[in-house]
Amino acid sequence: MRIFIMMFLLLLTACQMGSDTVKEIEMYNASGDMVGTATFTEQEDGVQIKVKVTGLTPGFHGIHVHEYPKCEGPDFKSAGNHFNPEGKKHGLLHPDGAHLGDLPNIEADESGKVEAEIMAPNATLLEDDLSFLRGDGTSLVIHAGPDDGMSQPGGDAGERIVCGELLAESADDDETPTDPVESDKEGDESE
Repeated sequence: MRIFIMMFLLLLTACQMGSDTVKEIEMYNASGDMVGTATFTEQEDGVQIKVKVTGLTPGFHGIHVHEYPKCEGPDFKSAGNHFNPEGKKHGLLHPDGAHLGDLPNIEADESGKVEAEIMAPNATLLEDDLSFLRGDGTSLVIHAGPDDGMSQPGGDAGERIVCGELLAESADDDETPTDPVESDKEGDESE
């Protein structure tokens, strides 16, 4: 009986860890070139984001989760503001902050490459008001300069230079398009 209960609990846990617990997105620059990826992983204390991007200028860059899953170049303003479902002030250093989408700066090495792991505390990928997958989803945006952690509304990090869409549902989840030949077989006589 003890083994049965353990197996049941293991199965129940596995069922709760659905496809929304890990999401990988492609990151694009203003010219529309894919320059890397970001992997979002549900953790006990928030969402871990592994960023692998090339083509940046060496040094620190602000990075934020923005409110819409839209990355229309070249300025990526379609991504909206920082993801801020709690209505806080911007900045990891601000006493009345931070936005849920505020993240620590990332650093590009001399070749312009970033490989970083950052944490978004209190965020989730599961169904919740604090979910990065709420509504249609969100986006991850990298800026030209560092986020100062205090300035309103966005940390004075400069232009948006890289963006990736974190969609609530992947294209694989979409319904299969209908086959027009099938409708003809069912007696559709309109031409």
